[in-house]
Amino acid sequence: MMIRKFFRCWSGWAGIGVGVALIFLSGCGKNPESPGKPSEATRTVRVVTVAPVPIWDEEEVVGGVQAAQRAVLSAKVTGVVDTIRVTPGTRVTHGDPLVTIDAREIRARLDQAVAAQEQAQKDFARSQRLLQSGSATRQEFDAATARLRTADAGLVEAKTMLGYTEIPAPFDGVVTRKLAEVGDLASPGKPLLEVENSSLLRFEAEVPEALIGRVAMQSRVPVQVGAAHAHLQGVVSEIAPSASAASRTYLVKLDLPAAEGLRAGQFGRARIPVKERPAVLVPETAVVRRGQLEMVFVVEGGRARLRLVKTGRVFDGGVEILSGLSGGEAVVVEDASQLRDGAHVEGMK
Repeated sequence: MMIRKFFRCWSGWAGIGVGVALIFLSGCGKNPESPGKPSEATRTVRVVTVAPVPIWDEEEVVGGVQAAQRAVLSAKVTGVVDTIRVTPGTRVTHGDPLVTIDAREIRARLDQAVAAQEQAQKDFARSQRLLQSGSATRQEFDAATARLRTADAGLVEAKTMLGYTEIPAPFDGVVTRKLAEVGDLASPGKPLLEVENSSLLRFEAEVPEALIGRVAMQSRVPVQVGAAHAHLQGVVSEIAPSASAASRTYLVKLDLPAAEGLRAGQFGRARIPVKERPAVLVPETAVVRRGQLEMVFVVEGGRARLRLVKTGRVFDGGVEILSGLSGGEAVVVEDASQLRDGAHVEGMK
């Protein structure tokens, strides 16, 4: 019996090499649609019908995260730095004393102002009594009044100057830089400390003049900060009215929401929208990657058909498909990596 089957098979493969004929020999005489063999089970899969949706082409600009509230502290009076109570990284509260300037000279001036004010008060009181008794002229009384006012103003000035020897924190924040040491000579305008409010951050970028027309106040711009692994929506809060003469760019500031790991000084990129166009998007779970190949499974006629695709940018709504899909296909979006080409499936939305 086996010999007869062999010759029937051999006659059907005349002209084909012996090696090829032997490959098919084991299946010759078998019916692939044998009624006794169970058919492949149909698998239920979740699908999404894709359709072109409008997206924006974007241009990237680089920038950095900065504190929205930042201050460089310096002395208002000249003197030797007596005490520095903080170091970089110290958190401070509004009004906390941070630096003390040697106040011996200013205290001496205050003592002089107090003595002058006391003497002026006595002269004024005596002049007032003499005027009432007729022993002093009105001109002498007016002069005593002027001296008292001058002494009062000098006392207020001396007290104010003494208050300048204590440099307080201008707001709640953290000390980021220490620019002086105890014993240094402090003078008006000379930086001593830098303080930032780390709870309020913004993104600052130089936007080329070709793109500045696409940026509007209070508009939302996507910002990516790699070090913090953060994808944020910045809100435009400031736009420089004029461009830099050297770079022809405009400084744009975007307020950022709070995010874990976000710190001042980090590098980031903002994406400025340029033009709108249609694109096909699929969920990220629909894309199967095997080596350098990218593919999706499309349900056609009750079977899963493999489609090689090329992906583009990633959006909140999914991955852009540059080629391989045109829209209208039912794409498998769950457990796609477990399917094979031609598998029996039933789509479920």
